[in-house]
Order: sequence, then structure tokens, then C-alpha cells
Amino acid sequence: MKKYAITLLLSALCLTSFAQSRVNDRARWFVDSRFGMFIHWGVYSGAEGYWKGEKLRNDNDYAEWIFYRNQIGKDEYVKLLDRFDWDEINPEEWVLLAKKAGMKYVTLTAKHHDGFALWDSRVSDYDLGSYFKDGTRKRDIVGELAAACRKHGLKMGLYYSHWVDWEHRFGWNHERELTGIAPADYDVYWQEKVIPQIRELLTNYGEISMLWFDMWIHHSGTCVTRKQLLQLKGLIRELQPNSLVNSRLGLSIEEDADIDFKTLGDNHFGSTLEEIPWQTPGTVAHSWGYHSGETSWKSTSSLLKYLISNVSLDGNFMLNIGPRANGDVNYETSQRLLEIGKWLEINGEAIYGAGTSEIRNSHNWGKITSKTIDGKTRLYLHLFNPPLSKKIPLTGVSQKPSKVYLLADKQKQPLKFSHGGLLTEIQLPVVLPDNYISVVVVEYDKKPTVENGLATATAEGGYSLTYSNISSEKNLKEQGRKHEGTVPQHLVIDTPQTLKWKIFIPEAGVHAIDVSYSFQGKQAGGEITCTAAGKQLTHNIEPTGKTVGEPNSNWVIDRYLSHRLGEIAFPEAGVYEVELKIVTAKKSEVNFQWIWIEK
Repeated sequence: MKKYAITLLLSALCLTSFAQSRVNDRARWFVDSRFGMFIHWGVYSGAEGYWKGEKLRNDNDYAEWIFYRNQIGKDEYVKLLDRFDWDEINPEEWVLLAKKAGMKYVTLTAKHHDGFALWDSRVSDYDLGSYFKDGTRKRDIVGELAAACRKHGLKMGLYYSHWVDWEHRFGWNHERELTGIAPADYDVYWQEKVIPQIRELLTNYGEISMLWFDMWIHHSGTCVTRKQLLQLKGLIRELQPNSLVNSRLGLSIEEDADIDFKTLGDNHFGSTLEEIPWQTPGTVAHSWGYHSGETSWKSTSSLLKYLISNVSLDGNFMLNIGPRANGDVNYETSQRLLEIGKWLEINGEAIYGAGTSEIRNSHNWGKITSKTIDGKTRLYLHLFNPPLSKKIPLTGVSQKPSKVYLLADKQKQPLKFSHGGLLTEIQLPVVLPDNYISVVVVEYDKKPTVENGLATATAEGGYSLTYSNISSEKNLKEQGRKHEGTVPQHLVIDTPQTLKWKIFIPEAGVHAIDVSYSFQGKQAGGEITCTAAGKQLTHNIEPTGKTVGEPNSNWVIDRYLSHRLGEIAFPEAGVYEVELKIVTAKKSEVNFQWIWIEK
């Protein structure tokens, strides 16, 4: 390489299956499983999102909150169980659906915020045992589901609402935000209901692999004390020491290293690597409990992308079903789960036991997962958006693959590819094997090394240099999208700034350089200088003016325009630094959006 190219880092990262440093022995099965089922089913399932003809009183339409939202009396609420078809309800069918979907564990709402227990609890009369007190058709949904999980080889988890309980006289009901609750009174609820019910669940149903709690804020912002939480966790460790406990117990991971995994927000998906195992709880539609007015169905492709994206960052995905009062799972949900299962039958190798590839270079054609099998490292390229050119650029790996093939191809017929420097370009067949997401396997005889921090070429061949892939100091004034996305993400530059990126150029050639920004000055002021491969391009900052963001809405926004800076010849293949220096006029600012480099 010439002086313009940066030498590959000698300390390049080795690829591994798991990058997380805090995976305890209890959680090994969890990080191998990657995909599980959440089941929201309870008294609220009989309401189906409506009470006496009135829809749930909240636009979020979480059907399982109808007891609280619609201010239903306790005695009236429990009569919803009369709508249940107990002769039809069969929890084993939920387990079979989970298994067909490729899920490895099941988590049931044993007690949700309504305080009703789906088993025969001896410490409460608000439970299935009390409902079936005459002894006819007596049901224990927790026990039946536990038996079905054991029968079909799935791990069993239980959701238990410990903080919130709308039924108990001293449980936390959010109306207590008006009145408060005495700590001694709340502890009556804790000792009278929470502790003995957890004891029942961990004593009467065999192995419980996970206790999933739902306190979505830290205990310091609640009526629950750290002492109470440690008492609860201590009971779990005493009765079932291998059971996992999630971060929504209310103890932060920083204050208690004994928390097994982090729970992200509902339908919040990963964006960074975590040291501890983590999981997204997500829905196929919107509501968790069954809602007859549901219309927001996610596609199978979207759900697969969520799963893959999480696994690419060492995360799990627990996908929810909300059965009806007769036990049925609606068609939209069951079909998507079965379609995911068929995909996993073929491509599960890229999910189960897989994790991050540690390639932090973003590729706009999809995501990468990785694992080591028989000493060989496999990168799995999940093609979210296969390029029309039928060529996949993989940037950052310095070694040449030993083999490249489609995971769906049982014969593992090799795909053609070329490799040079840090770029492997893979030729795809005309027809890909999967209607959702096809997976390409890139295999190496030993662990390859990578260089991270590169702004990779897009599938179309250009380089988009933005704040998200900058390699220089990121202590800058970044602004997210505004006004419903009509104002793009940008950097506010009001003092001289120098921004830097690294790109890999696979061959010598001339590339055009464009820059996009908004400048609201009345006249030209300030200067932008782009430097790469020993050449400088200079541009005088020009006013971009205003535009209408949304027609007929009095929606006026700053205009962002693309400007051609010129061309730069890159003399040979290699890693190059692209530097952008922005000097604004006095008392003015420029909103920088991106650089685009195109051959």
C-alpha cells in the first residue's frame, strides 16, 4: 500500500460465538435457546378488550389491563371466567405450537397485575382453585402447562407480578399514587401473598427454569424495598437455585450481579452489545392479552428480522401469544409462528447457539450471526435486502473463506466469491431459496480476524458516511429525526469541527464525493473541506433555504440539499481515512447530514 492507505490493525478482533462476559452456568441454556414463547392468558381473556360494550379505556389497547382501566369491580371481573370454555382449553396445544415454531421455552402469566392466580393457591381465594371450589372440572393451568413442557422437552418459565396487584387490599394499585401506602401495609401483602405464592410455584410444579418479573422501573421509584426483593430472590435460590431471574425483579444489574438476564422494554430491540444475557419481550400484534379489535399484525419477515437482529447482538426474543377464553390462538398469530418454525427448521443453525460475529461494521443488506462448529468458524449472512446485483459485499474480514454456500442447500454447493484485502464479494444465485430471509454461510477453517470501525460500502456500491459510523470522537451535537422524520438526523456544527471515517477501497479508481447539509444563513458563509488519499476538495457553504415538509399543513422546515464536492482518485486498494473539516461563519451553524462516496 501507498502512504495514503492505513495498514490493517495487527490487533484485529477474533470472532467467537459468545462475546458476553457475564453468562453464568444457569443461563447457558438460555443463550443457546434464543427463542421462546410468552403466554398472556387470564381472566382478562374473557373480556377480549371490551367491558359492557365499552372498549378498553386506553389507546394502547393492552387488553390485560382492562380490570384497572375500566374500573371493574373485583366480583364482577372474576365472573368473566364464566365465559371460558373449560372443555376446550388445552395448554398442551400452546406448547405444541411453541415447539412447531422452533421455540425452546415457554413463559406463562401465572399471576398478572389483576392478582388472579392460574393455579390452586392456598394463600388466596382469588385463584382457579376458588373458582372451581365445587370440585367439578377443577383446573390448574400452571400444572397442566408444566406437564406439557416436560412431555415435549421445552423449558418452563413463569411470569409473576410481584410489585403490582390490583386485587389484594395492600397490593400496589396505581391509584395509590394519590394516597400512598404505608410500608408496613405493603409488607403485609408481600409476606401474605408474594412470598408464599412463589413458594407454591417453586415447590409444586417441578423444575421452573425462569421466574419472569415485571417491575419495569428500579425499586427506588416504587414502594418495594431492596430488602423485600432480596428476600424474594433468596427464596428462589433456596428452592430452585437453577431458575433464572430477570432484571425486572427491580434490582439493577449494577447493584446485584446475581441477576441472570436483562429484560429490555416491551417490543424494544437491541442496538448494542451487552455484557449480560438479554431478551426482548415482543408481540405479534400490539396487545399482549387477546383483543378482538386488534388490527396491527406484524409480518413473518418482520418478526424474523427482530429475532435475527437480537441474536446478532447476543440477545433473545420471547414472542407472545394471547389465547382466547376457549384456548384458541388466533389465525394471524399461529400462522406466523408456524411460518417462523418452518424457517428455523432450515436455518436454525444460524440462531440456536449462535451469537454476535463481533463484526461491528454495518451492512445494509442484513445482519450477521456466528458460531464455531468442529473448530471452523461460520458467519451466517442473513439477507434482509438481497442486492439486485446478486452480489453480497462482506467488509472487514481479512481472511479468505474456505467455503461459501446457502444454508438451505443440503448439498452445500459452493457459491462463487472473490476476496481481496478486507472485502469478500459473494455471487448469489438468480433465485434464492427462502421467501422470507435466505442465509449465506461463510466458513473459515480457523477463526478469522476483522477490522472494525469501517464505514462499509452499501449493496449499491457507494459509501454513506454519517454520524452513526464515524470513527473520530463522537462528542458532538447530534439531533435525531424531527417533525415525523421530515427533518433527518444530523449534527449541529457551530464551531470548527473535524470528522473522520475509515473506508476500505477494494480497487484503484475515481470516486465522486457529495455532501448533504442545511444552512439557514442569508448568504454563503463558512467552508467544508474533504480530504482523502492525499487530495483536498473545498466547498463554500451555501444557504439551503426552507421547504414544505407536509403539503397543506403549514409545515415549513429547513431544507437539506446534496452538493457535489468533486472527485478523488484512490490510487490502490486499501483502508483510507476520509476527513471532513467544517468551519462555520461567525455566529452561524451548519446542520451536517452525510457524505456520499460513489464510484
